[in-house]
Amino acid sequence: MEERSEDDDRDALAGLSNAPPPRKSHSLSHQLRPTSAQKRHHQIRKHSLDDVHVVPKSVHNNNNVDYYDSSDDDFFPYSTSNSSSTTTTSNAVGGADYEVYVGGTHSHRLDQSLCMDDGDDPDDNRECQPLPEFIGSGGGTGIFKVPTRAFVHPGRPPCLELRPHPLRETQVGRFLRTIACTNTQLWAGQEGGVRVWDLKDAFEPGFGITSRVMRGDEDAAPYYESVNTSPTHCLTVDTGNRLIWTGHKDGKIRSWKMDQSLDASTPFKEGLSWQAHRAPVLAMVFTAYGDMWSGSEGGVIKIWPWETIEKSLSLKPEERHMAALLVERSCIDLRNQVTVNGVCSISSQDVKCLVSDNFRAKVWCAGSMSFSWWDARTRELVKVFNVEGQIENRVDMSAVQQDQAVEDEMKVKFVSTSKKEKSGGFLQRSRNAIMGAADAVRRVATRGAGAFVEESKKTEALVQTADGMIWSGCTNGLLVQWDGNGNRVQDFNHHYSGVQCFCTLGTRIYVGYVSGMIQVLDLEGNLIAGWVAHSSPVIKLAVGTGVVYSLATHGGIRGWHIKSPGPTDNLIRTELAAKESVYTKRDNVRILVGSWNVGQGRASQDALMSWLGSAVPDVGIVVVGLQEVEMGAGFLAMSAAKETVGLEGSSVGNWWLDNIGKALEEGKTFERMGSRQLAGLLISLWVRKNLRTHVGDIDAGAVPCGFGRAIGNKGGVGLRIRVYDRIMCFVNCHLAAHLEAVNRRNADFDHIYRNMIFNRSSLLNTAAGMLPYLFLSCSLAFSMYLFWLLYSSGLPWVLSLAAGVSTSVNMSRAPNAVSGNTEDVRPELAEADVVVFLGDFNYRLFGISYDEARDFVSQRCFDWLREKDQLRAEMKAGKVFQGMREALIRFPPTYKFERHQAGLAGYDSGEKKRIPAWCDRIIYRDNRPLPVAECSLECPVVSSIIQYEARMDVTDSDHKPVRCKLSLQIAHVDRSVRRKEFGEIVKSNQNIRSNLEESNYVPETILNTNNIILQNQDTSILRITNKCVKDTAVFKITCEGQSTVKEDGEEPDYRPRGANGFPRWLEITPAAGMIKPEQSVEVSVHHEEFHTLEEFVDGIPQNWWCEDTCDKEAILMVSVQGSCSAQTCSHRVRVRHCFSAKTRMDSKSNSSKKCQGSPVHRSEVRQPNISSETNLKNPRS
Repeated sequence: MEERSEDDDRDALAGLSNAPPPRKSHSLSHQLRPTSAQKRHHQIRKHSLDDVHVVPKSVHNNNNVDYYDSSDDDFFPYSTSNSSSTTTTSNAVGGADYEVYVGGTHSHRLDQSLCMDDGDDPDDNRECQPLPEFIGSGGGTGIFKVPTRAFVHPGRPPCLELRPHPLRETQVGRFLRTIACTNTQLWAGQEGGVRVWDLKDAFEPGFGITSRVMRGDEDAAPYYESVNTSPTHCLTVDTGNRLIWTGHKDGKIRSWKMDQSLDASTPFKEGLSWQAHRAPVLAMVFTAYGDMWSGSEGGVIKIWPWETIEKSLSLKPEERHMAALLVERSCIDLRNQVTVNGVCSISSQDVKCLVSDNFRAKVWCAGSMSFSWWDARTRELVKVFNVEGQIENRVDMSAVQQDQAVEDEMKVKFVSTSKKEKSGGFLQRSRNAIMGAADAVRRVATRGAGAFVEESKKTEALVQTADGMIWSGCTNGLLVQWDGNGNRVQDFNHHYSGVQCFCTLGTRIYVGYVSGMIQVLDLEGNLIAGWVAHSSPVIKLAVGTGVVYSLATHGGIRGWHIKSPGPTDNLIRTELAAKESVYTKRDNVRILVGSWNVGQGRASQDALMSWLGSAVPDVGIVVVGLQEVEMGAGFLAMSAAKETVGLEGSSVGNWWLDNIGKALEEGKTFERMGSRQLAGLLISLWVRKNLRTHVGDIDAGAVPCGFGRAIGNKGGVGLRIRVYDRIMCFVNCHLAAHLEAVNRRNADFDHIYRNMIFNRSSLLNTAAGMLPYLFLSCSLAFSMYLFWLLYSSGLPWVLSLAAGVSTSVNMSRAPNAVSGNTEDVRPELAEADVVVFLGDFNYRLFGISYDEARDFVSQRCFDWLREKDQLRAEMKAGKVFQGMREALIRFPPTYKFERHQAGLAGYDSGEKKRIPAWCDRIIYRDNRPLPVAECSLECPVVSSIIQYEARMDVTDSDHKPVRCKLSLQIAHVDRSVRRKEFGEIVKSNQNIRSNLEESNYVPETILNTNNIILQNQDTSILRITNKCVKDTAVFKITCEGQSTVKEDGEEPDYRPRGANGFPRWLEITPAAGMIKPEQSVEVSVHHEEFHTLEEFVDGIPQNWWCEDTCDKEAILMVSVQGSCSAQTCSHRVRVRHCFSAKTRMDSKSNSSKKCQGSPVHRSEVRQPNISSETNLKNPRS
């Protein structure tokens, strides 16, 4: 066995090109004895810190990029076009080749450069020279492959970045929540009001860093903001009256004028506003008859009749209070209307969506787990059904009744258990009380509409398509198609992520997902295309003039042409790539990364200054990772319990953050961006103030690897930030201990790498917020019960507590584990541009004794010790840190030392005599797919290590702190310049323009008449014919305006209703639809006088305020577009109702009846002149 060890050691040393061939009769320990042979060996190696100049035998230099030509071909000296040249030199000494690393004016043998003292070097230039790096194997495949970057994203169509992704920290109080589009403008609702973009200025550059825009909008296209208001939750467009209506968190509804003259320096003001709800306005819609419906929390739905709104709009600004009061008094509360004796027929869930079915004059109201279906004309409830399509006879209790029932049940549980078990012991009574509370919580969680087990089926979005079908999207990614009568037709599942929003254009359906993906479907549910549109959830889609705009949670807005993806995309992509030099910017950043296992101790300020303070003058970002900040079974168990409810941190952790901040002059020089603690692991990040405007979007994550993968004594904590639009991740790890646990350490790294998920705070406030707490209550109750059982069975209390908490943590994670992911999703760390791992990795030295290691350290032969490093061996084999880089180590092993004992004599000399090891390491990966690459948009981050050392003078722990300074060159896009270049390409390239003009094609259609006269209760047929032989025509009928016929022959004054709704006396069926090539559709135009008791306010029928018994006239607008076209062709049809004394009496007697099967009356039917009646208008959605 001893002979085999000697052979292995001899082979390991022979593998070093810079080591002399060992004598066969000597072991490693023998080679360090003061023999004559060893003395000669020392003469060759010269273990001093003096420079050794060796005359080079051959020099290899190629374009300033050099490879270190040794037996260890995984080492590469870093080099860029602006760095000092490096030279590889070979020299025959004693029959072996010695490699010399030459940089700048210094020349050193590599083995000697690795043995340099870690103290301050008298020559400051050497600190700036990039250090040689060791690259692990296995980095070119799978999840360890470097993410692909390009001048223009190859995986999605080129887009118009109307508002580039702003840093989250710049948007506090100003986050965009929703968008809506008109023909000429894009409106956005934000936390402080609304803003608007004129689309004619969409390609203009931003204002830059000036006082005209807020931070985060420097690169956005020019926009205008309103005065400050309560946060905006929803938007709806009223094209007929040229108004935008917004619903707000304070329960108010406000109006804003379209196309008004705006000044960027003066915020524009609202028009009509009123208090619509006590709670936030969550959804709004205009029905086919122009009434406004709004929904709020608790399932409250209110109707605001257009007649009242119209009258209020006509009042003067100084009469604003009277106008608001007038609208508020006209409210119709539908929930009260369907509530009898405290029992309501509809759900008490918050209103998620309101959709107007213009085909059938209905309104769909969606809660999270149910739908209610209403008649838009009569305002009556048609039916209620759940997400499965089953009709419900709902009996909802009020919130007060529910709370009382829960309180009573909890009292019963606690009282009954306490009385029943008085004679029992404390643990028995505690067990019964906890189990009783858990049972009560379980009953509450499963009571009422939609049990929590149906969480994945919650409805998030609703839309009507061109064929009259209704589509709903669920949190599990399921798409459900419904017919016009509320019957569930079929389901589709094209993506694993939750649906957030819909929009439709012609025969296409656009779907936005939580994953940031947009998919395009046809009306049959077939997937046409899909791409990742944003790095965060797509929360809203809006259709403009030939463009679909998407809004992400981070506030970025992008525009996608309706023909994308298509051949035009490749033309634009090629043109944009050719102009890469115009919009590419490069910046340099230095990052200081420090790691220290503090061993549950606390450091002096001098130690912190030695470790961090002395290295920060030239760095912009500081990342600090600590291990074993606080340990102990009680602390670990409590930390695991706190993690289940999203709590983290400790008083000791805060002490470290505060004192490190003092060393960095926090507040004066640096600003703390964020931190994350998991039990004894702590990571924090500071940014220099002058760099703060370019750094943000900080997110945190944690992955425990301790007992049952639940306790944080081992694991990793991470921070993710965006620097100059590039994603950087820093992960502080503490891996499994002990010499023999190599495989477990490898597994810990793999577990952390695959499971590190960075929390996005914008996703925490969801309707499902109560579910984790309810589930946690049950899981903690169960864990406590498990603890009691194990403890009572004789298991030590520490293990019992750990087992209980572990169970709680695993149970609380269970709901999130079932994601239904059917795709191979790369870990979040795999998609970052830079990944840095730091911490106590616990890899040891193998095949070497304590005395041998001490001898090597004392002679500063770290290059020999490196061959015994477990981490290097595992990286070389591709088993851990695949494809990642580490600078060559030239400092003594950092573990294990006696506290407060300086020098190398401080290594552990106790009974265990732990072998010194480089446990504390810092390893990174950037964008380079090859060992050496130039910085560009295809390789946007190129890094080098200019300092890698341990602070041996710090003695406050059994580990030495390690620090690493990285120099990063970052290439990024000037979004404002690229948007301008994008616009010039679209406008000037003839091939692109001709391809885009194809989207303006509209099928030719004709009408059988453009003039209809109706008597009372009369019906006429309007026939629309599609003469095109290849494309489907999509039509929509609205009312451009209505008027009373004047007897004196005056010109009628046509006034539109809300969103071009129909007058109450006119029924159009269907009001929208599709016409296949060379086919026709018949539209019923029917007159109906209708009054209901609900329309009376103060005894006056509301619809009589604007509609009397004179002859009336309406102008119908038939808008036609192709299956996917940006332009719209319009036909106008005049509809006149002739009213007489006889029909007036008939109408009074039949006012509550609807005419069925009325005879068709055709009056003055004539074929319209297509050339004169068909005119192209501005593009419409």
